[in-house]
Amino acid sequence: MTETTSTEVVTGLYIGGEARAGEDMLEVADPARPGAPAGYAAAASARDVTDAVEAAKAAFPAWAALSPQERAAQMAEAIAGIADLRDEDAAILTRENGKIVSESWVDALVFEIRWQLALALAGDVEREEILETAPGIPVRTSVTYQPLGVVTVIVPFNWPVAILGASLPHALLAGNTAIVKPPPTAPLATTRIVQRVAEKLPPGVINVVTGRDEEMSGLIRNDDVAKVCFTGSVGGGKRIMEAASGTLTRVTLELGGNDAAIILDDALLDETRLDRLFAAVFDTTGQICMNAKRIYVHRSRMEELVAGLSSRLEKVVIGYGLEEGVTMGPLHSPAQRTFVRELIEEARQAGAEVREFGQLPEEPEIRQGNFLKPALVLNPSPELRVVTQEQFGPVIPIMAFDSDDEAVAAANDSWAGLCGSVWTEDTARANAVGSRMECGYVWVNDHGATRLDLRAPFGGMKQSGMGREQGIHGVRAFQDTRSIAHLDEGAL
Repeated sequence: MTETTSTEVVTGLYIGGEARAGEDMLEVADPARPGAPAGYAAAASARDVTDAVEAAKAAFPAWAALSPQERAAQMAEAIAGIADLRDEDAAILTRENGKIVSESWVDALVFEIRWQLALALAGDVEREEILETAPGIPVRTSVTYQPLGVVTVIVPFNWPVAILGASLPHALLAGNTAIVKPPPTAPLATTRIVQRVAEKLPPGVINVVTGRDEEMSGLIRNDDVAKVCFTGSVGGGKRIMEAASGTLTRVTLELGGNDAAIILDDALLDETRLDRLFAAVFDTTGQICMNAKRIYVHRSRMEELVAGLSSRLEKVVIGYGLEEGVTMGPLHSPAQRTFVRELIEEARQAGAEVREFGQLPEEPEIRQGNFLKPALVLNPSPELRVVTQEQFGPVIPIMAFDSDDEAVAAANDSWAGLCGSVWTEDTARANAVGSRMECGYVWVNDHGATRLDLRAPFGGMKQSGMGREQGIHGVRAFQDTRSIAHLDEGAL
């Protein structure tokens, strides 16, 4: 399946139950060590992509004919033992992604947790609804569910394995077959993990295709692809939707976020809550779609909040994600580091107070890596890009407000609507403010992926996407309804 050495990992394609070498290879960079590749992944050709679609199409009838319970049993066998190589998988993911290895380990763990939670829904997959006769409607109708066919699942670099777990098992349980496309800049760990699962399922049920985006259009623009599930940037989502329009391929899009955290005047800002907020902002060097990207704090609590976050930032250790004691790795790409630097400098030039923390690595091997000091930007003008755009880096704007209405209006003044949070000791007030936030998921006294309810529907509003993943809603997203109506002669 893969060739692993102390310095590199090599992965191929997996199509129709067989491993396949690519005619070309992608060099996968190590974000912390420029010039030292993390490994190499097969670069699929257009023919490889077509073959993957054909393999999934061929496998679909037999897989769909199984009962959900039979599919669940095979899927349970396929996931068994997935943790045996988790330490190795996590180390590879850190080398290609940049984040600290403990986060990479959790990334793989969440995939398994989401898979098991999906299997628990087997009894609900084909649960039918009966519509009895009614005045003027002389039919008794059963509403059932059917799978769509071949689906493509495209995941991003930041939490690729965990994000895959929010859709792939639900698609399979619903009776679909799948093609998984790992991110081209971090494909290695995802390919390894998914292939180990795919090898235990019937050929063609799961296929894995890696490569350059320009060769991947066949995963979308193909009459035999019923649906595309994409997680990534807003721009990427728009391109996916445009490509899918030609064949009317369905899409689920989980796109970027610009999440607002609202700290009310009665919020408890103890060590535990401050730790949660700090993680919500700076986990994965700020590169999580559901991280807090804007903080609105009541003016009376501004100083206390800034002091609490500052004390934690002073303890940050920036460095290589596999090094013991490192708490913050590099950004994934040089372009992203440049972008975040520009946001910080623009805010500084506009008169906002910018506080930077930590020391950049000085070791020769990594000093040229994509490292950046984390920063707080205090009371920036609301039209600055550090407020209006998704930073996707270790910087957070913090802005004061005077009333709940003002905070809600500011939070909703955004293109994004993925997640948000309310921090208060008043449950009724939390519900009142949270219910007015224009987003798909709201935490109370918490924020971020750490305690996301993996059973609940997840997805965004506005330009943060469409459709929902996880739970029975996630299964239904990969199904269509079928209504069968029986005329009731006596009701005519």
